Amino acid sequence: MKLGTVITAMVTPFDGNGRVAYDKAQELADHLVKHGSDGLVVAGTTGESPTLGNDEKLRLATVVREAVKGRARVFLNTGSNDTAASVDLTRKATAIGLDGIMAVVPYYNKPPQSGLLLHFKSVAQATDLPVMVYNVPGRTGCNLLPETLEKLAQEPNVVACKEASGNLDQVSEMVRRLGERIQVLSGDDSLTLPMLAVGATGVVSVASHLVGEKIRRMVFAFFEGDVVQAKRLHLELLPMFKGLFFTTNPIPVKSALNMLGHGVGGFRPPLSPLDPTQEMFLRGLLESYGLK
Repeated sequence: MKLGTVITAMVTPFDGNGRVAYDKAQELADHLVKHGSDGLVVAGTTGESPTLGNDEKLRLATVVREAVKGRARVFLNTGSNDTAASVDLTRKATAIGLDGIMAVVPYYNKPPQSGLLLHFKSVAQATDLPVMVYNVPGRTGCNLLPETLEKLAQEPNVVACKEASGNLDQVSEMVRRLGERIQVLSGDDSLTLPMLAVGATGVVSVASHLVGEKIRRMVFAFFEGDVVQAKRLHLELLPMFKGLFFTTNPIPVKSALNMLGHGVGGFRPPLSPLDPTQEMFLRGLLESYGLK
């Protein structure tokens, strides 16, 4: 099962009092689908999941699903570093009828590979929805190895891995071991094209908030065999891919959306706004792409 090609890891809009702005989330979801996204991940890292309550996450997923009306798949990040809590949220996500769930590698407690296998099997067995595993060692402090993913793929509903290790050898090994069984998705915008070259099939993107249509053109140019065009688009987009991570994600992308009039609000602590120098850099980046 292919979950999508350009899946956006959505920011979570807040109002002036720091509450989730569900109406703005619906507006943003509609905008993203109209501009290149065929999937949306709600309440991931880009959506400030560590500071969202479960009720907020479930309502957010519900209103986003209502907004896209079947035009894109909607996934809720149900992962955490507590297996029991992840299982509970996964069951609740299943009950509201989403298109799938994403589950991040448990963070901070640094489980061994056997613990990762136990964790993800527990999550997968709590639902009949498609499951996307998310490997991001730079945030979790723990790397899901290809051999562990291969064992996990014995669960029939584990169908995708958002891979953000930054290690192309690891990506290659995942594809070599799993072939068509698991959809490997880039978790780093700047590595999307290199990962496609070794067998990935799409991206879970942050930059697609701003340049989703160009990312889609890049991916499909590669699929259609126009590698020269894919490379041209990759190099054109590279400053955006890198520029959105000059400080902690999602601070730059959310700030950029506000600069472009989307009104997605501020951040919940411990995230903080850009300083004036950072704002100037970001405005210049947007202007260089004709976005401001």
